[in-house]
Amino acid sequence: MKLFIDTANVEDIRRANDLGVICGVTTNPSLIAKEGRDFVEVVKEIAEIVDGPISAEVISVEADKMVTEALELYRTINNKNLVIKIPMCAEGLKATKQLAAMGIKTNVTLIFSTAQALLAAKAGATYVSPFVGRLDDIGFEGIDLVEDIVKIFRNYAIKTEIISASIRSSNHVIEVARVGSDIATVPYKIIESMIQHPLTVSGIQRFLDDWAKVEQQQI
Repeated sequence: MKLFIDTANVEDIRRANDLGVICGVTTNPSLIAKEGRDFVEVVKEIAEIVDGPISAEVISVEADKMVTEALELYRTINNKNLVIKIPMCAEGLKATKQLAAMGIKTNVTLIFSTAQALLAAKAGATYVSPFVGRLDDIGFEGIDLVEDIVKIFRNYAIKTEIISASIRSSNHVIEVARVGSDIATVPYKIIESMIQHPLTVSGIQRFLDDWAKVEQQQI
């Protein structure tokens, strides 16, 4: 399973990229707004750091306007790794079909049902993004959704990749990996939590303490 980072914070992206564990980035209007920076400038800067898929979301709600906005992003950002993030709705499916016909990669987001994922794949989506945490928030099992999508896509050899999104914990990452998600997109704080384990910390400290004793004996 691949790991993407879900943020528009350039410093977090740089830190995660330096670790060598991510191969893509997802953003959305809320994340961009949080940074208080120009959208196009942020995406261009991200593209200079990460050599992998970068999902940038349109903000229109009509298919023709989504396509126009997507083409403008391609013209302005001019990067082969750009993926156009499209909301799951009837107009979004129309836009996905048109963009796929042009050879433009899309990530259909805000997927909350297996039916939605199947429709997005049929429309030509490169990626679909089921939201795990948000389903958990309303009493459903987000992992079950990912597992169902994986099974159906495998049954019919559907090439659309599954990006498990709205990841709230390192356990979510392990669970979506267990059921076969192609990708998990996570905030930097989740990557940090995956690095840490109390036994690793205590183990390193024990090695250091033992080595200090060896050095002291050699003096």
